[in-house]
Amino acid sequence: MKSTPAPRRRRLSRRPERRRKKPPQTPAEGEGDPEFIKRQDQKRSDLDEQLKEYISEWRKQRSKEEDELKKLKEKQAKRKISRAEEEQKMAQRKKEEEERRVREAEEKKQREIEEKRMRLEEAEKKRQAMLQAMKDKDKKGPNFTIAKKDAGVLGLSSAAMERNKTKEQLEEEKKISLSFRIKPLAIEGFGESKLREKAQELWELIVKLETEKYDLEERQKRQDYDLKELKERQKQQLRHKALKKGLDPEALTGKYPPKIQVASKYERRVDTRSYDDKKKLFEGGFDEITKDSNEKIWNEKKDQYTGRQKSKLPKWFGERPGKKAGEPETPEGEEDAKADEDIVEDDEEVEEEVVEEEDEEAEEDEEEEEEEEEEEEEEEEEEEEEEEEEEEEE
Repeated sequence: MKSTPAPRRRRLSRRPERRRKKPPQTPAEGEGDPEFIKRQDQKRSDLDEQLKEYISEWRKQRSKEEDELKKLKEKQAKRKISRAEEEQKMAQRKKEEEERRVREAEEKKQREIEEKRMRLEEAEKKRQAMLQAMKDKDKKGPNFTIAKKDAGVLGLSSAAMERNKTKEQLEEEKKISLSFRIKPLAIEGFGESKLREKAQELWELIVKLETEKYDLEERQKRQDYDLKELKERQKQQLRHKALKKGLDPEALTGKYPPKIQVASKYERRVDTRSYDDKKKLFEGGFDEITKDSNEKIWNEKKDQYTGRQKSKLPKWFGERPGKKAGEPETPEGEEDAKADEDIVEDDEEVEEEVVEEEDEEAEEDEEEEEEEEEEEEEEEEEEEEEEEEEEEEE
């Protein structure tokens, strides 16, 4: 339905009104015509019906939306209720699971306590049987025993596992052990005579336990004395062993082995060798190192000598150099052979010189020998000269 615009209010001005000339009014076109009025009424009625249809359609749409919204709200409420029920069931299930877990943990703990108690009972029975057997045994033997090491669950011995136990575990084991060692007194309904008998029985038990305690203490003292004596014997043997090796008598009796001097105290370079390597050096390794180094030098010199350029002596023309008076002429075929012999002799002399360089003492000896040889050669030359002079004179 269209809203008609409100009529504008006339603006009052303070200015004096001016008189305007109104145009002459002409009668409206079709005014007073019944057909025109009828058409206008028909248009208005059509518009009203169209508006009524629009309004009815809007109301229907609105009612549908309200119904859908109502259904959604009901669905949401149902979902909230179902979710609350599910959460309640989940909480109940969690509670039951927690109770079951706690119950299983408690049962497991009780089972472990029972197993531990049974183990301790077995150990106590074995201990009592061992004590009884020791009492019954009269034969003499070593008053100490060496027990074999038994590896535990994680490769630890029983003593190590015993040391690794916490204070709470030790207290718990103590309670379990005392629960079957100290039996409860059933004295309900006992008379005076029975109480006296029970007190006498307990007194005898106390005396028996004190006697066993005294025997064990004395046995421990004897074992300590024997261990002390064995240690003294071991020290005496180690002293003799050290004296045999030329060490200080107390060198092997300490907690650690004696120190080995593996390097000079004047050495300033950092030694990166391990202890075993240094020890091997002092056990004959230096001799092997010296031998290897000498052999290496020898091979280097030998390769250097064998790789040299060999050259023959030039042939001579005319008289052979060094020829003495009266010697026959050298044939041509023997010249090369003699040159080769000279080269071989030169090679041998060079090899001897290389060997002489490796060892100083050998060099000195060889120098002496060379001097002797030179002296002998000089003597031989003198003798040859004397013989030549004699031959010339003859």
